[in-house]
Amino acid sequence: MRRRTVTSGGLDEVLDSLAPAAREEGAGQPAPRERERERDRETLRTEFEFELPRGYVDDEGRLHRDGSMRLATARDELRPQIDLRVKENPAYLSVVLLSQVITRLGTVTDVHAGVVERMYATDVAFLQDFYRRINSEGHTHAAVTCPLCHGSFEVDLSGGRLGES
Repeated sequence: MRRRTVTSGGLDEVLDSLAPAAREEGAGQPAPRERERERDRETLRTEFEFELPRGYVDDEGRLHRDGSMRLATARDELRPQIDLRVKENPAYLSVVLLSQVITRLGTVTDVHAGVVERMYATDVAFLQDFYRRINSEGHTHAAVTCPLCHGSFEVDLSGGRLGES
């Protein structure tokens, strides 16, 4: 292949000399899915939606099951270490930590330690696992195996309940 130096006005000449297939729209461009993957790599997802297995019941008796959690910062993980409640009872660490990173729980936007304390243990365990997944693994997917057919597949823990589409 012959090298050419392109000067102003010479670009059309170079393009005309290219093979017709290379001039087609999109030639040399990544496929749409590849472009989407590249865009996802360039943007950092910092907030993740979830649905609690049981749900939080507020003071008015309203049930809140959907919510969102943001990625934790170093400060989020350090702050509970100086909290007196955590010093007295190390198990309280997860309550304080979750209350800092949960940004919304249904219509509740002020999620504090008292809210997390009143959640069912099932939901707190779910949120602890959810926290670990998004902060350690960077996603909300889990590999599972069917106990009947032993087929392996992946589920998204942030979406609906297992078995629902």
